[in-house]
Amino acid sequence: MKRMRSRHHRTGSGGGSSRNSNGQMPLNRNHVFESNGPDLRVRGTAQQLFEKYLQLGRDATGTGDRIQAEAYFQHAEHYFRTLNAMNLAAQSAQQERAERQRSYEQARMERREQSMRDGRERGDASSEEEETRHQPHEDRDDIDDQEEE
Repeated sequence: MKRMRSRHHRTGSGGGSSRNSNGQMPLNRNHVFESNGPDLRVRGTAQQLFEKYLQLGRDATGTGDRIQAEAYFQHAEHYFRTLNAMNLAAQSAQQERAERQRSYEQARMERREQSMRDGRERGDASSEEEETRHQPHEDRDDIDDQEEE
């Protein structure tokens, strides 16, 4: 009997793993995490989970349950650190893209300048030929006579 997959089946290790196949945290800020908290299961982005656990910790503090509050605050801290890691990764990726763009533009300008220099060098040599080609026919005969002497 063939096993059916659910609509939201994910490959890899089960248990709501939040790591990519290469073991790194996902860089997408919209990545949905499945969190198994101290006494409930919560789904959402890192920002949403951080805010949810922070609020649960405040609620638990208000009811006098310091142990439960500390557990929620630890979960909130985890997602706070996850958010920071994602932001740093996004920032460094943006800097890398900007650096690649700058080097691409610089190389493009250098190629353009080189082609202009090459064109001028070819243009100088060919402009002398052009001048002799566009002289009146009589003048060219004089030049040919001078070259033969």
